[in-house]
Amino acid sequence: MLRTALRNVLAHKTRLVMTVLSVCLGVAFISGSLVFADSTTAAYRAAMSKNYADIAVSVSPKSAPGASIDEHYGALDDALVRKLSAVAGVASVRPMANGSVTLAAKDGTPMRADNMMGRFGVAYVPGSDGTDSRYPLTSGRAPRDSVEVALDRGTAAAADYSLGDTVTLATDGPVLKLRLVGLVSTKDSRVNAGGTLAVFDKTTAQKLFATPGHYDGIDLTAAPGTDQFELANRVSAVLPADQAEATTAIAQANQQSVFIAGKTKSYERLPMLFAVVSLSISTFLIINTFTMLVTRRTREIALLRAIGATRHQVVHSVLAEAALVGLAASALGFVLGLGVATVLPNVLDTSGDLLPSGPLVIGPAAILASLVVGVGVTVLAAWLPSRRAARIAPIEAMRTADQPPSAMVSRVRSAVGLAMVVLGAGLLFSLSDATSADDDNLQTAMFGCGILVTGLIVLAPLLAGPVIRLIGRLTTGFGVVGDLARENTLRDPRRTAATAVALMISTALVSGLAVINHSTNQALDVQAAAGLSADYVISTRNTTTAIDSAAAKRVADVPGVRTVSAVADSTISAGPLTKTISGVDPKTVDDVMKLHFLSGAAKDLGPGKVAVSHSFALDHNITTGEQIKANIGPGTGDHDEPHTVVGVYQDNPTAHDVLGYRADVQKYAFLRDSVQRILVRTTDGTVSNDLEKRLRAAVSDSPLLKVQNRAQLVQEQAGVAGDLLTLVFALLAIGVLISALGLVNTLAMSVSERTREIGVLRAIGMDRAGIRRMIRLEAIYVAAFGTLLGLASGLFGAWKVSGLANGAIPQYSFSLPWPTLALVVLLSLAVGTAAAALPARRAGEHPQLDAFPNALYAVGHPPPTRGGGATLRRSPPAF
Repeated sequence: MLRTALRNVLAHKTRLVMTVLSVCLGVAFISGSLVFADSTTAAYRAAMSKNYADIAVSVSPKSAPGASIDEHYGALDDALVRKLSAVAGVASVRPMANGSVTLAAKDGTPMRADNMMGRFGVAYVPGSDGTDSRYPLTSGRAPRDSVEVALDRGTAAAADYSLGDTVTLATDGPVLKLRLVGLVSTKDSRVNAGGTLAVFDKTTAQKLFATPGHYDGIDLTAAPGTDQFELANRVSAVLPADQAEATTAIAQANQQSVFIAGKTKSYERLPMLFAVVSLSISTFLIINTFTMLVTRRTREIALLRAIGATRHQVVHSVLAEAALVGLAASALGFVLGLGVATVLPNVLDTSGDLLPSGPLVIGPAAILASLVVGVGVTVLAAWLPSRRAARIAPIEAMRTADQPPSAMVSRVRSAVGLAMVVLGAGLLFSLSDATSADDDNLQTAMFGCGILVTGLIVLAPLLAGPVIRLIGRLTTGFGVVGDLARENTLRDPRRTAATAVALMISTALVSGLAVINHSTNQALDVQAAAGLSADYVISTRNTTTAIDSAAAKRVADVPGVRTVSAVADSTISAGPLTKTISGVDPKTVDDVMKLHFLSGAAKDLGPGKVAVSHSFALDHNITTGEQIKANIGPGTGDHDEPHTVVGVYQDNPTAHDVLGYRADVQKYAFLRDSVQRILVRTTDGTVSNDLEKRLRAAVSDSPLLKVQNRAQLVQEQAGVAGDLLTLVFALLAIGVLISALGLVNTLAMSVSERTREIGVLRAIGMDRAGIRRMIRLEAIYVAAFGTLLGLASGLFGAWKVSGLANGAIPQYSFSLPWPTLALVVLLSLAVGTAAAALPARRAGEHPQLDAFPNALYAVGHPPPTRGGGATLRRSPPAF
C-alpha cells in the first residue's frame, strides 16, 4: 500500500505540483514571519549590545509628579559628574543631553517628521583627549557654540548637506538655522538604519533637551573586575534618592527585551494573516483534489479491496499520499519563507520603523511550524476523502458509472447549510442597532460572517445548479458548445462547488474589505474638514511638539488673513477614560470652527469652564451646568480640578472631545504655555499658493509644522486607508493564485476523465477550437459561480457591520466601490479563462479515435491506464 501511494504521487506530476504550490504559500508566510521575527530580535539585541557595550550603570533623573522641568533635571549637573567619577570602580563618566530634533533637507523637505522615532539630537561632550568617543569626527570639527551643528555622515548625505551649509532644524518650537561644521560617525544602529543625528555643543544641547547646566542622563563604565550590581549600589549611595536613580546595563537589557518582544510580535501579525487566508483556501483545493482522485480511482480501490486490502489500509494509503505531498509543500514553503523573511524588512520599513539589519536566524520553531502546518493541513484535508475511499466496496469495480449522492445526504446538507446561513445572518442582523465597535460587537460580527460563509460553502453544491443555469443564459450565443459546457459543469455539483469555494472565500474577503475601505475613506474625507470653518490649518505633527509662541502674531500679520485662532491640544482624564481636549479662545473659536451646540455656547468658556461633545457627555452622564473633576495634561490624577460644563456640542473632529479655556489647557500641557494648531480664516475664503508660501514663511518654514488648506486635509486623510487597500489587493492576489491552481487541477483531471467523451465529440464533427472553447467556458462558469457567492456574502457582511464602523467614525456610511468590485469580477473571469488554457489545449489535441480505446488496443497500441498511478490492464478483446 505504501508503494501504491508513492506511485500514485509520482504518476501525476502536474497534480502534485499544483497541490504542493497551494499549500506552500501558506507555509511560506508562516515560516517567513517566524524567521523574520527571530532575525529581527537577534538584530535588535546585537544592535543594543553595540549601543551599550561599554556601559555598566546609567543614572537618570527622578522627580515627583507635577515637578517643573528645572526640578526634574536639577540633580544631574557637573557637580554630580565629578562626584560619580570618584566612586570606586568607575572607569569613566559620560554625561548626556539628548532629545528629538527634526531636520529639513537642503531643499526644505522635512526628514522623518511624521515618525515619533529616529530623530536624534545629542551633546558633544569631549573627554580628557578633547574628543567624544561616541561620535568620532570624520571631517570638519566639533560644534563650539549655539550657531554650529554637526551631523552624522548618513544624515548629511540624505539631506544633501555639505560642510559650511546652513542647516534648518527645530526641536519643539522656534526654527534654528545653524552652520554645519563637522561630520561624525556613530555605532548607534537606530541612526545607521535610517534615523537622523544632529550633534550640538554641550551648552546648547543642555538648553534644548534639559536645562542650562544640567544633563538628562549619565552613563558610567566600570573598571575591570567590577560587578555591575556592586557598582550600582555604590553609585546609588551618592545619589540624591528623590532626584536620581541608577540602573544596571543588565536591567536595561531586560527592558529592551520586553520592548523587542512586543515589537517583533506585532510584525508577525500581517504575514500570519496572509498565511491563514492562503491555508484556508488551500484546504478546499486539497479536499477537492483528493475527492476527485478517490472518485476517479473507485474501480482501482475496489479491486484493491477485492484482493484483500482492508479499509484501514485504503485510508492509510490515501493519507500517506497526502503526507508525501505535504512534506514536499513544507520543504518548498520553507525555502520560499526565507525569501519572505528577506523581503519583509523593506515592506515594514514603509511605516517609518527603524529595523536593524542582520543575518537570517533560522530557529527550530520555524522548521517545526513548516512541517506541522504543511503536512498537518494536507493530511487533515485528505482525511474526509480517505474515509470515503474506505467505504468503497469491491462490487464497485463492476460499476460503469459514478453513483450520485443519496437524497438523504442532500437533505441533510440542505438543512445544515440553511441553518448556518440563517444563524450567521441573524447574528449580523443583531448588530443593526449597534453604535459602537466594542469587543463584544466585533466578536459577534466575526462569528456571524464566519458562520454565514461556512453555511454558503455547505450549500454550494445545491446552489450550483440554479446559479450556473442562470449564468448560462448569458452564454446562449455560444450555441451547442455553451450548452455542453454548462451541463458538464453541472455533471458533478460537488466538484464544481469545491473548486469554486476557493474563489468564493477570497472574493468574499476582498469585496467586504474593499467596501469597508471605500466607505471609511469617504468618511475620513468628510471628517477631515468637518466642523472646520478655517481655510488653513497650521499644526504640529504630534502633541509633544509646539508652535513658536510668537508665530500666531506673525501669521495674523500676513496679508489676506482675516482671523487667527491658536489652539492648544492636550489630553483630559475624567475617571478611567482619557480623551482629547482643545484649548481655544472663546472670542475667535466660532469664526474658525463649525460648532453646533445642543445646549450652552462657546462664548461661555472661561477659566475652570469646559464644553463637551455629545459622546463625552453620554459616556460621563453629565449635562450643562454640572461639574466634572478632571485631570488635564500628562499624569493621572495628580492635578485633578473641578470644571463646570457650560455647553454640549455635536461631535466635531476639529474641536475633539472637549473644548476648554486655552490658558487652562496650556497650564498642564506636555509643553507648558504651548499651542499645537493655528486656525486661519482668510479674506473671502482665498486659498492660493502664494498665500500658503507666506504662511509657511510666517512660521519660519519649520520642519515640525504642516500648513494645509481644507483640500489638502482631505487629501491627507485619503491616504490613511491606503494600507488597507494594499492589504485588500494582496489578499485578492493570494486567493486568485490558489483558485487558479485549483481550476487548473480540476480541469486537467476532468479532461483526463473525459477522454472518450471528447473523442466522440471530435468524431461527430466538433473541431479543436470548439473543444477548447467548451473547456474555457466550463472554467468561466465555475469562476463566475464562486465570484457571485463571494460577492453576495462579502457585501452582505460589510453592509451589516456598517453600524459598528459608524460608531467609530460618525461620518461613515455604506458605499460601494464600483470600480474595485468590477475589477474583482473581471479578474476572477480572467483567472478562469487563463486557468483553462493548458487543459483546453490538451483537450483539443485529443484525436477522434480516443472514442474507441479498445479498437486502438486491438491494432497494437499500449493498454490505457486508469486511476492514479496503478496500471489496470484489460484483457484482450474477444475478437
